[in-house]
Amino acid sequence: MEVNGGAVSDPETIRSQFLQLLCTRRNAQVPLTVEPAKPVVKPLFQDVTPPTFSEAMESCPKANIGNLKELLKEENLYLRTEAGDQGKLPVLILSTKGNNQEKRPAVVFLHSTHKCKEWLRPLLEAYASRGYVAIGVDSRYHGERASSLTTYRDALVSSWKNGDTMPFIFDAVWDLIKLADYLTGRDDIDPTKIGITGESLGGMHAWFAAFADTRYAVAAPIIGVQGFRWAIDNDKWQARVDSIKAVFEEARTDLGKNEIDKEVVEKVWDRIAPGLASQFDAPSTVPAIAPRPLLIVNGAEDPRCPLEGLEIPKTRAYKAYGQAHSDKFKLVAEPGIGHQMTPLMVKEASDWFDQFLK
Repeated sequence: MEVNGGAVSDPETIRSQFLQLLCTRRNAQVPLTVEPAKPVVKPLFQDVTPPTFSEAMESCPKANIGNLKELLKEENLYLRTEAGDQGKLPVLILSTKGNNQEKRPAVVFLHSTHKCKEWLRPLLEAYASRGYVAIGVDSRYHGERASSLTTYRDALVSSWKNGDTMPFIFDAVWDLIKLADYLTGRDDIDPTKIGITGESLGGMHAWFAAFADTRYAVAAPIIGVQGFRWAIDNDKWQARVDSIKAVFEEARTDLGKNEIDKEVVEKVWDRIAPGLASQFDAPSTVPAIAPRPLLIVNGAEDPRCPLEGLEIPKTRAYKAYGQAHSDKFKLVAEPGIGHQMTPLMVKEASDWFDQFLK
């Protein structure tokens, strides 16, 4: 498959290839089961200084309901997505109590690196207040699936060493496919109206889950979509590498290099997320989401998601959506903003879901 120009495989072919890849590094398959869980009292953040407040999330549009806290229904559960420690997916679901039996739209929210589902609560509450079923999960090696401040870092290094897991993006997509299995079977959710969004790492998860599973009917990845191959070819990979530097330092040592260079970067991606910088990169996977509504929201000055790296994916997406669906693809680049989720981005995503899921 040509990625930087020329023909691209049709969406179903590339989707099938990606699903085949996901199946190559799986633990034993088990039935999808649901176990009750308890609310997390002390969430684990893998930041040196745990975060306390997000202006962007707190700004999310809410319905004006005075007694919202009393009306909220909270569910905590575990989904078994495969065998093994990381095959237990912690899920937090917020909705409003009600006697009506009508099915509601749902939105899945995915956190950024080192955060957890509890961090997403302001967003979950805001969407629940507006009639959505709002779902947050702990990504692999995060939250309840982490045991220390280095769990995620250690998993990335282990993947480089052993090549038996895909902790960067791809294993999370497996969980999100299983999550869709569960959500589409719930009595309170309209299976044709499930959206997905996330911030940073969560934005990448949302992008790839929407590509891989067409049951995610609307997608709005925030500061996550980028061109991995473009970054390598144009020497713009440093900021992304710095965000998970330990695995690249390990690879540099193993490859006998004095410094991290583009060869190290390429080899790491090929090892921990095969195809990320080739056949499954943005030029192929972004247009494959068409004709489902897709909003990409980035900062115009984001060094981790350089805007120039999205020119080819954007051009191909416009072509894939065509005139008949031109209103279903939008790329917003907020001026003067780096790698940061802002109130404007949260509002853009909120409006997008209201437009296409309500």
